[in-house]
Amino acid sequence: MRFATLRIISFFAFGLGAGSPALADLNAALASADPTAGERAFRRCASCHTVELGGRNMVGPNLYGIVGGSVAAIEGFRYSSALREYSGDWTPERLDAFLANPREEVGGTRMGFAGVRDAEDRADLIAFLNTQSDNPLNFGSSEAAAAPDDTNVGEEDFGVLVNAPGAETTYYACVACHSERIVAQQGLTRAGWDDLLEWMVEDQGMMEIEEPDRTEILDYLAAHYNTDRANFPPPIN
Repeated sequence: MRFATLRIISFFAFGLGAGSPALADLNAALASADPTAGERAFRRCASCHTVELGGRNMVGPNLYGIVGGSVAAIEGFRYSSALREYSGDWTPERLDAFLANPREEVGGTRMGFAGVRDAEDRADLIAFLNTQSDNPLNFGSSEAAAAPDDTNVGEEDFGVLVNAPGAETTYYACVACHSERIVAQQGLTRAGWDDLLEWMVEDQGMMEIEEPDRTEILDYLAAHYNTDRANFPPPIN
């Protein structure tokens, strides 16, 4: 059995010491980040990535050990030339910049994700990814990164989607690629939603949604976003 070893990385090793205010802010955010909140944030990534040890590559590569790991290093995954040229290591600040705006940080990346705009959400997400490693980094505490604790989790926000059974699965399956508002603006029968999912997989390259998630999503969409359009979202002011 292998035991995780703690890599105590100095702030200067990652460029997190004396330097720009942005890096100092990131250091502070990571020191107080919440891996449990980060695990919830990761659900928007789960349509394209696995994160557990030995997880399969999907549309995107498995992300186990990504924090502090080498860029474009997962065996068997075909990375874009842009990401291979980016090279180096996924230091926390590079991950933060990439998660904020993937196409700005790595021009030419094939990742279609728009990015995580909120700095605190990014820090939480990096903190969660850091727990998925044999050798988690130390972000300023005296202990290794702890596994997420699912207790005391508040009510989640699913944007404009109706908060009902199936909303969570539907929301995180959708927002990896587009706004949930696009979903809420549709009005289809269950069969229509089923056909749309098939089209997205066959013609648009979306990863197949496995059971039981697919049935849960179809049941939710048929109940709340059917042809009557009872939950059509209001216009953005």
